[in-house]
Amino acid sequence: MVDKQKVLIVDDDNNIAELISLYFTKECFDTKIVNDGESALKEFEIYNPNLILLDLMLPGMDGYQVCREIRTKSQTPIIMISAKGEVFDKVLGLELGADDYMEKPFDSKELIARAKAVLRRTSAAVAPQESGKSDVKKVEYPDLVVNLTNYSVLYCGKPLDMPPKELELLYFLASSPNQVFTREQLLDHIWGYEYIGDTRTVDVHIKRLREKLRDHEEWRISTVWGIGYKFEAG
Repeated sequence: MVDKQKVLIVDDDNNIAELISLYFTKECFDTKIVNDGESALKEFEIYNPNLILLDLMLPGMDGYQVCREIRTKSQTPIIMISAKGEVFDKVLGLELGADDYMEKPFDSKELIARAKAVLRRTSAAVAPQESGKSDVKKVEYPDLVVNLTNYSVLYCGKPLDMPPKELELLYFLASSPNQVFTREQLLDHIWGYEYIGDTRTVDVHIKRLREKLRDHEEWRISTVWGIGYKFEAG
């Protein structure tokens, strides 16, 4: 029997948490509910979830702090859920390492679809390679090696910590040097679903990549004004 994937639901409104749990239980997930940030961190270690649905407005330790703490030790996918729909809140959540951000009230089918999309990407990242075969997905440039198979980046000969989305975006761009991609194309390829036109997500991740990777004399991430981005090489 295949083990059910586990979802940790963190929300101080137990009615909403129970409703979310019902949605996921119907889709054959296993769920666990906690109502505050401290309990979320404790249960994370015990429950070992495949996905975390994290409300921002929690008593005591808020969702941003919980996300920050989890990201210091794990890349478990996190979808933030909040009634706060301001761009600042979304951007901050993404910069702290969240994989997605949904506003309350949300559509149950969209929540499930986004959760499954995140989990598909995670499963693909950790899928074991067949014995005797070398299917390593890797791109190499001077002072830069991006390995999608084991989700690692070497920059100037040293390992560089990078959240999954940033690494996937870098790999995708670097795999097609000098090709221009619109923000919408990057959303579709990296996030795998319609992101309701929020192209700011791409800009945030590009900004984070540029903070970690200084322009090299042989390659750089370039903005093509009015269109999108490209990995410029050569």
